[in-house]
Amino acid sequence: MAKQIKKLAILTSGGDAPGMNAAIRAVVRSAQAIGIEVTGFLDGFAGLTNDNSIALPSTAVANTIQRGGTILRTVRFPEFKEPEVRAKAIATLKRHNIDNLIVLGGDGSFRGAKLLSEESGISVIGIPCTIDNDINGTEYSIGFDTARNTALEAIDKIRDTAFSHSRNFLVEVMGRAAGFLAMDVGIAGGAEFVLVPELNMSVDALIDKMSQRQRYKMGSIIVVAEADRPGHTFEIADKIKARLDIEYKVCVLGHIQRGGSPTVRDRKIASLMGYHAVQAICSGQSKQMISYVNEHCALMPIPDVELAARNLIDTNMVDINQVLCGV
Repeated sequence: MAKQIKKLAILTSGGDAPGMNAAIRAVVRSAQAIGIEVTGFLDGFAGLTNDNSIALPSTAVANTIQRGGTILRTVRFPEFKEPEVRAKAIATLKRHNIDNLIVLGGDGSFRGAKLLSEESGISVIGIPCTIDNDINGTEYSIGFDTARNTALEAIDKIRDTAFSHSRNFLVEVMGRAAGFLAMDVGIAGGAEFVLVPELNMSVDALIDKMSQRQRYKMGSIIVVAEADRPGHTFEIADKIKARLDIEYKVCVLGHIQRGGSPTVRDRKIASLMGYHAVQAICSGQSKQMISYVNEHCALMPIPDVELAARNLIDTNMVDINQVLCGV
C-alpha cells in the first residue's frame, strides 16, 4: 500500500564498498523525482545517534557516481547494540520528522537497522554493500565486482614478476567468512591453489597437494582468503619453506581492494538498488532488503543473521580450479 512521504534519511554503515555513492545518488534522485526530501547522516549510526546530518538535494550527488568510498562517510559503531544508544538515534529521527530510513551496509548494519525499526516503528530498507559478497538472501552485494577486478589486476602484475624471476607468491585477499573474492580472482588469475574459509583446508593438507604436483612451474600463485586472521599468509609461507624448501613471497592486498572507481556492474546494480529502495519505502515496506537475484532486484526480508547462514561459495569451484591449473 502506497503511503505519503515527505522525508527520508540515508546512511552508510560498516566497511565502505565501491558503488555506495552510486546508490546514494540513485536514492536522492529517485526521491526528488516524487517530491521527497532526503537527509543524509554522516558516519553511519554514530552520526545518526549524534545528529550529524546534512541535506541532500539533487546537486549534492552530482559527479559522485564514479567515486569510490562514500560521500556520507562510515564508521563501525558497536555501541549501537545498546538499547539506550538506539533510543538516541530514534530521537534524532523524530526531531527531524523522519520515519523512513535507508541503510547501506552489511549484516551488522542490517541488524542495527532492524532493531531500530522494531523499537520505533520507523520503516527501514537495506541495500547490501560488502566486497565479501556474503549477505544471505542476495546473489550480489555492491562493491564485489570492483574489488575482484582490483585484486585481479594486482595478481596479473604479480604474475609478471613471478615469471620473470621464477618466483612463487602467496596473495592474500579479503574475505572474512566467505571465499567469493578469493575464488573468483583465483580462477580468473590462474592461481595454482585457492584457500577459502568454507573449506578450512589446513596448511599441511595444502603442502601435501603441492607435493603431488604433476608439472614444474616457473612461477606459482596461490590465492588465500584472509578469513578471520588477516596476515596469516606469512605463517603459511614459513611452513611451506620448512617442509618443501620452496620460498613463497607474500603479498597482502589489504584495503586497496575497498577503494577505486566502481565498475560498470557495481554502478548499474547500485543505481537500480537505490531506485528500488525508494519504491519500497513508498509502498509501505519495512525491514526489507533490496536483493539481487537472477539479474533482477527483489525485496527480501532483512536476514536474521543469528539464524540464517551466510551466502557461501560453491566449493566445487575449488576442484574445478585444480583441473584448470593442471595440478
